[in-house]
Amino acid sequence: MYDVSSSLIRYWENEFPSLKPHKNSKGDRRFTPDNLEELNLIYHLVKERGFTLDGARAELDLIDEKKRNKSDIVKSLRKLRRGLRKLQNRFGAED
Repeated sequence: MYDVSSSLIRYWENEFPSLKPHKNSKGDRRFTPDNLEELNLIYHLVKERGFTLDGARAELDLIDEKKRNKSDIVKSLRKLRRGLRKLQNRFGAED
């Protein structure tokens, strides 16, 4: 899929804690869609953009932090919307 050796994929598993495919009883790796998304991002950063492994790890951490921040903002906005709807229902909509 990525035209890299399986040993490189195994190496990346050791270097990137977020890349942990499931293994069956024989030790065969079973990649989930999330694993493949992570692997695709690692490949893009290292092979296409030329990041070092340390740089790719730092970039992945930054991406995860941005996702968490976005999730927190969405939660806050949903809470605000619920509060506004309660006020609207309590006092009636004025159009």
